[in-house]
Amino acid sequence: MCGLCGVLGAEDHWTDAAGTTRVFGDTGAGRTRRQERLHRVAIGNKILAHYGLKLSDWQGSAYILRNRTGRQEIVPHLAALWPMAETLARTPCDPLNPAVIAAMSRSG
Repeated sequence: MCGLCGVLGAEDHWTDAAGTTRVFGDTGAGRTRRQERLHRVAIGNKILAHYGLKLSDWQGSAYILRNRTGRQEIVPHLAALWPMAETLARTPCDPLNPAVIAAMSRSG
């Protein structure tokens, strides 16, 4: 199956619920669903930079994960991010690695 067919047929993932009023209430904690999604991408990029990877949003329905050589993969939801990151980086990717946490703490 091609990546586009996989994305179009994918169901909503629980990680996408963070931007709904069911989670944040009527105020939305000041963020729209789109803003919340972009915030998750920004946090993900802080972690993924340690492994030479970059994450971007794709039309609010999936993510694109790229490595330094330009190879890219469609990631349907955040739960699929880490296995795909390990494939592209060709190394184990642990977001709880002390070196990653220290780098994130330094960058703010």
